Amino acid sequence: MFTGIITHLGTVLRPTSTGLEIGTPREFLVRVTKGESIAVNGTCLTVVRRRPTAFTVAVIPETFRRTQLGSLRAGSRVNLERPMTAQSFLSGHLVQGHVDGTARLRRITRQGNSRVLAFVLPAPLARYIVEKGSIAVNGVSLTVMTATRSGFTVGIIPHTWEHTTLQALQVGDRVNIETDLVAKYVAKLFRKTAS
Repeated sequence: MFTGIITHLGTVLRPTSTGLEIGTPREFLVRVTKGESIAVNGTCLTVVRRRPTAFTVAVIPETFRRTQLGSLRAGSRVNLERPMTAQSFLSGHLVQGHVDGTARLRRITRQGNSRVLAFVLPAPLARYIVEKGSIAVNGVSLTVMTATRSGFTVGIIPHTWEHTTLQALQVGDRVNIETDLVAKYVAKLFRKTAS
């Protein structure tokens, strides 16, 4: 379980058909052990190898298919977050690292010193997105500004823009989306009671 508060950025050193090798600052890996989960662009992955300034995570074909991890190349920057602990301060929202799918960036608009990002996504995902609700975009905990049947917008404050990979996004780029956990459970409950 994660919070969506990105603590470090990493750089893909070597993508393979079975995983990713990611370089990161030494302090990020101080207590990381083999078998631990790490969120990479919001995707919960297992560490299978660790070195002082790099780690390797395993990625199965389903994860490559459902996320944008398969489009990462050597040199790609990624958002990183270690799992929360019982003592963690929850300043984002509960993020499982179970990516629901991807969205495409449609537009970036400046509003003062902040930015508004507009995304389009498949209708099956849109039903779980509500205005003023939480969403994880490439692992970043954000608040939904507007929600439609085909997309949503989020506001990005300068600190988030400067400390995540959101600043590198270009119109048309795919991002990982994890919708709100509570919304998914409520929708499933209503489907079951309606049938």
